[in-house]
Amino acid sequence: MQGSARRPWLKQVRETVVPPVVEGFYTWTSRAARVLPVSAPARHGVEVIADLPYADSDASHHTLDVYRPTDRSGPLPVVVYIHGGAFRSLSKDTHWLMALAWARAGYVVFNLNYRLAPKHRYPAACEDIAVAWRWVHAHAADFGGDPERVVVTGESAGGNLTSVVALACCLPRPEAWARDIYALGMVPAVAIPACALLQVSDPKRWSRRRRAAGKRAPGLVQSILDDTYAVYAARPPAGEAATDHGLMDPLCVLEQLEPATVGARPLPAFFLPVGLADPLVDDHRRMETAVRRLGGVAEARFYPGMEHAFHAFVWRRQAKLCWRDTFAFAASHLPERGG
Repeated sequence: MQGSARRPWLKQVRETVVPPVVEGFYTWTSRAARVLPVSAPARHGVEVIADLPYADSDASHHTLDVYRPTDRSGPLPVVVYIHGGAFRSLSKDTHWLMALAWARAGYVVFNLNYRLAPKHRYPAACEDIAVAWRWVHAHAADFGGDPERVVVTGESAGGNLTSVVALACCLPRPEAWARDIYALGMVPAVAIPACALLQVSDPKRWSRRRRAAGKRAPGLVQSILDDTYAVYAARPPAGEAATDHGLMDPLCVLEQLEPATVGARPLPAFFLPVGLADPLVDDHRRMETAVRRLGGVAEARFYPGMEHAFHAFVWRRQAKLCWRDTFAFAASHLPERGG
């Protein structure tokens, strides 16, 4: 019998206490760092246009921030940034640092909010990203961005949604919101799902892999993966097994495709950074294999000893290396201006 089954109170703590504690830690850390003088965007040659609505709604989850260099000469490449938080927490405001980093590197950044679970389950977040994608397509040039040179990126759950966008741009899909993305024709040149949950379903695969390798599978990590699936997934009717979760599992969609079925639009170049201590590391290995099997460009980059979302702590040596690698990959796969 598993420890959580013998101790139901422990399971309850994991499900009801751990998520808000984790959210509180990242929220507090983000707010504390943001008030430091060194964090002021103007000190980095960046201006911020905050809380722009991208949908016909006055809800905060339908807003975005624009970060852009103050010194601009001609249209700059665009980054669409999608925050993480296990689909249930955090926001563009907790992820200001990522947007600032990209803007410092010379990009016009659109940092998005979207509806969160469990109140809004899959595909609500995807539907919001589709609307935001349409808004960016229409307005990127207004803010000095070039919609022909686009990077889509995000970490954790945001990495999942990053991959969803990449697939919906390139592959005809039955979902209405995915059809909307495809119809626009704005295809990212680069997709960067960082430390990403690329398959939401079958969360027990992590423990199975650990045990098969003769390693311990900590219950806390497994409970977080289980909880993410529980709060995000649209539950199947009683008695009906759900084996195909569609674009909730972008990794599985890619693994099930045959090269001959890939359409005329090539997939973006995928950069897949992840720490080797991250429980999601195997998703990145599988994603690299799946994209390459379909003839696409994919590079999984592994950072020894690094945990989930390590690159958010930008002062650490491995985080700095990850950002350098990320910027180098994006620059090398974006088309030339006017190309």
